[in-house]
Amino acid sequence: MSDDFPVSVEADLFFARRDTGELRLDLYRPTSPDERVPVVLWLHGGGWFAGDRTLAPDLAERARSSGCAVASVEYRLSGQALFPAQLHDVRAAIRFLRTHADVYRLDPRGVGAWGSSAGGHLAALAGLTGHLDVLPGEEETEGDPSLQAVAESYGPVDLAAEAQTALPGAGGAHTPEARLLGGPPAQRPEAARQASPLSWVVPEAPPFQISHGTGDTLVSHHQSERLHDALVAAGASSELYLVEGYRHGFLNPAGRLDVDLARVMDDGRLRSEGPAPAEHRAQQGPGERTTFGFEDIDAFFRRHLAARP
Repeated sequence: MSDDFPVSVEADLFFARRDTGELRLDLYRPTSPDERVPVVLWLHGGGWFAGDRTLAPDLAERARSSGCAVASVEYRLSGQALFPAQLHDVRAAIRFLRTHADVYRLDPRGVGAWGSSAGGHLAALAGLTGHLDVLPGEEETEGDPSLQAVAESYGPVDLAAEAQTALPGAGGAHTPEARLLGGPPAQRPEAARQASPLSWVVPEAPPFQISHGTGDTLVSHHQSERLHDALVAAGASSELYLVEGYRHGFLNPAGRLDVDLARVMDDGRLRSEGPAPAEHRAQQGPGERTTFGFEDIDAFFRRHLAARP
């Protein structure tokens, strides 16, 4: 999309009411000669217990570059409600955007999700459960909750396995996973299974783009490898970027001290510090470095959403 097209912002759009209050989103929409544009939900990180919908890269720039509207969505944190409340909130936002497509000039045929860390986890779950009309305990049942594309970065996909490597000596009681589930995953195995994207992989999953730094000490990059491998084995479409040496939080904006920060993608592109593992060189030649940046995310959504007939 040309930079000549400005981006309009509609802030504080109410999309659901909960016991804890109203849930809202901010919608960044590129002005386009087309009557409607696809929409991508941005889901922030923060371990499910911190952060808010302003914890995001430059979403106006992403809307301008991708040609898709971007909705920065809030969801209940684990201090407000236990899982699956967060997934229900994301699905409510999907339903809202699709059912109000006429109001905001959106294309209901092209809805995607993009998230990092906890937000990546929720984006993956929303994509993998989108073919299910209603989940247990879900309040909203009107509208289509499906997604047509998911981009997720460094999100946990097996909560029980991830909790075993977190906060040594804490016994799992104070991990983000325990806060989300209401107890350590080992004590709540069914809840941990339901909250793990790996449990929901199906052949009809939408296309996935997965990115992770190999230097991540909060969420192992092997989690992303497992999700990618499971999607491919199921016959779904998935592309995986492993960026050598990068740590957790590389999508976080600079200056946000309320979440863990690593190297920020301030130049729009990450470059690895060594060659990519051979099994994940699908887009690189032998010995070349893995590269990944916002333009790859934009291209992914243009390919799967904006280019729809």
